Amino acid sequence: MDPSRYLHRALPGPLSGLADLAMDLRWSWNHGADRLWQTVDPELWELTGDPWLILESVAAEQLDELARNPAFLRELQDQLERRRAYLSRRTWFEHNGWRQALRGVAYFSMEFGLAEALPIYSGGLGVLAGDVLKTASDLGVPLVGVGLLYQQGYFRQAIDANGDQLAFFPYNDPTMLPVMPLRDARGEWLRVPVELPGRVLQLRTWQARVGRCRLYLLDSNDLLNRPGDRGITSVLYAGSAELRLQQEMVLGIGGWRLLEALGQEIDICHINEGHAALVVLERARSFMERSGQRFEVALRATCAGNLFTTHTPVAAGFDRFPPTLIEQYLGDYARQLGLDLEALLALGRAEGDGAAASFNMAALAMRGTGRVNGVSRLHGEVSRRIFLPLFPRWPQAEVPVGHVTNGVHTPSWDSAAADALWTGACGKRRWLDTQETVEADFRTVSDEALWELRARGRQAMIAALRRRLRHQRATRGRVDPATGEPLEVLEPDTLTLGFARRFTEYKRPNLLLQDPQRLERLLGDPQRPVQLVIAGKAHPQDEVGRRLVREWIAFSRRPGVRNRVVFVEDYDMGVAADLVQGVDLWINTPRRPWEACGTSGMKVLVNGGLNLSELDGWWAEAYEPALGWALGDGREHDSDPAWDRYEADCLYRLLEEEVVPAFYRRDERGLPVDWLRRIRESMARLTPRFSSNRMLRQYTESYYLPMAAALRRRCAGQGRLAAELEALRDKWRRHWPMLHFGDLTVSETDGELGFRVAVYLDDLDAGEVRVQLYADPLPGQGYECVPMQRSEAIPGAFNGFFYTARLPAARPAADYTPRIVPYHPEAAIPLEADLIFWKE
Repeated sequence: MDPSRYLHRALPGPLSGLADLAMDLRWSWNHGADRLWQTVDPELWELTGDPWLILESVAAEQLDELARNPAFLRELQDQLERRRAYLSRRTWFEHNGWRQALRGVAYFSMEFGLAEALPIYSGGLGVLAGDVLKTASDLGVPLVGVGLLYQQGYFRQAIDANGDQLAFFPYNDPTMLPVMPLRDARGEWLRVPVELPGRVLQLRTWQARVGRCRLYLLDSNDLLNRPGDRGITSVLYAGSAELRLQQEMVLGIGGWRLLEALGQEIDICHINEGHAALVVLERARSFMERSGQRFEVALRATCAGNLFTTHTPVAAGFDRFPPTLIEQYLGDYARQLGLDLEALLALGRAEGDGAAASFNMAALAMRGTGRVNGVSRLHGEVSRRIFLPLFPRWPQAEVPVGHVTNGVHTPSWDSAAADALWTGACGKRRWLDTQETVEADFRTVSDEALWELRARGRQAMIAALRRRLRHQRATRGRVDPATGEPLEVLEPDTLTLGFARRFTEYKRPNLLLQDPQRLERLLGDPQRPVQLVIAGKAHPQDEVGRRLVREWIAFSRRPGVRNRVVFVEDYDMGVAADLVQGVDLWINTPRRPWEACGTSGMKVLVNGGLNLSELDGWWAEAYEPALGWALGDGREHDSDPAWDRYEADCLYRLLEEEVVPAFYRRDERGLPVDWLRRIRESMARLTPRFSSNRMLRQYTESYYLPMAAALRRRCAGQGRLAAELEALRDKWRRHWPMLHFGDLTVSETDGELGFRVAVYLDDLDAGEVRVQLYADPLPGQGYECVPMQRSEAIPGAFNGFFYTARLPAARPAADYTPRIVPYHPEAAIPLEADLIFWKE
């Protein structure tokens, strides 16, 4: 498909390749192309950073001149050749020979943050999804994204003269975005139908190029739809429950139908948060049609290929819908699945929930997937606690939620100077392969080179922020009375702290403001000055978050700090890139354990920035004293004002006594050797570890590949194995109430404990269960689960056996409890069968 067809103007023949470069969002992480677009239109490039918009907007005379410019044409051909080389080179995935083992992954997400040129994201969830697509392109993983094309996206922020946040919702004109319509075999615009009550919604479809990968987007703004329905994809994270459910039907049900219409061979549906959980139903329905199996068997077959990644640190964060709304919108759909309403609702509820209980999309995702993971080690622990009600009688430690700690796409977040430094030390393929030598290679970088990187990064950030702030301050009349010019801010050689994120209460963005006078003294020290860059949005309906924004605005306008503290309006990917490339220290102060991962601090790593963060999310597993600074005691304190005051004091003391002195303590060369030592360790050890390269390789090797193999086994022969597993699930449910234990005897000999227990299995085969000894975790250790061996039959008993086990007498015998759990070598227990029977 020729992208130039979708420009509103014809490009001069020699410049036709510009459309290919502009439509491929690879430009967002290809520093080499920056000079090309800057040459096309320096002002537009600085203002928008959007090649497609530049091509739509630049004067025809300028294009004609460039078409006659030999130097520009050579640069254009060079960039086209570089793109061809990138797309044709052998990738990590191909090198491992996995093409047949993993045909395709569909990554479903409500938002994708790829670049400001495609504003269909709000924050970290979307930026992560964008980084996944970019990394899949780099590594050659056969992954496509599935999302929605919003008419407005997330709001744009401005601050008025009183310090109040204003919200604006500019229209996303698809013709001015780097997306193209999807076409069917006849060349017609591909539309996907989704049934709504009393009508059929027609969804327009689009694609965005992301290097080797594609992002497919669904859009309800079609004249074929009713006026109200055209607004279903109007805005990201719609306010009403009804509109939210409609969006999730479009994403989950419409998304799978789009993939089928395109003939995509998908092994894995990766569900990025519960918004897309309905895809598990639509995928099962599709398999029902192909195989002739009933819904329960189809779900058992297809769930093996569904992966659910949860990002929510509190149960209240999951999307829930009242049963009446589910009946209204999914009642007929349930009948297509062969389910009554109660059976459908049960898929989104915990055991024991009443008839009025809401339908929980996260519960549906758990019930319809083969694997589940959190996004950091700590978040995995938190998620096991959150999902415990779905697994009654199971220990929390065995709730089936693993973890893959998030990472960031380093080429998207490094500065040009950082890219050059890493290339010189570690080579051009450092983020394209397995990274084994990256740490050792980077350690060869000199102190002088590291300090030069930091100086250049800080200076470039300040220059970029001054451009933003001149406009920002001029609109509010913040000018120097002597010159009439906007006041200059920030100094290029001053320790610069950064704090940027969503302004919401649990992130405690105002912890640094607990003692404004103390902070002002810290910033205004004439010998060791400090400056602070703040950015972030509060949701327009979050009054507490908006108040927190006002407090920072008010502080930044104090005469004593107004040139040392800046609040940058309209926090987006462009602002984030400026900040992470330039700040010396990234501060993060969430209330543990509410930061599921927190990738913003990862983005400074590649640029030599350091972290001072609460021991939450990724920093809880990354922190060591040699790498940065930590806040908190590693425990949970809820919303305790006294604890907030205590941690604020700790934060001030860390800055006053450790951070600032380390930055300004110089050797005879004028270098801050203590600071540089931390930079080297942080860059060498943490950058590869918390890159999306590591993250996606981990997903591929530990999740996608084994899950794809399990899916094939279950779907073979029209779902023969899935039918066997579903029949076994029915058998377990029927006979589980009749299981019981007999007497337990315990002996101790030669430092070993011996256990012998009588087990009565009713009509279950001994191979269909496992008998185990379980002991709760000891401090600093994991739980113990010891298999018991079946020995002789119990005389005179029907299907009764003795089970035995021997183990070292390292802890009291009373710590161990016999239990029975379901077993089949192909079943995911307890995800697919949460039955468990304990000896009283």
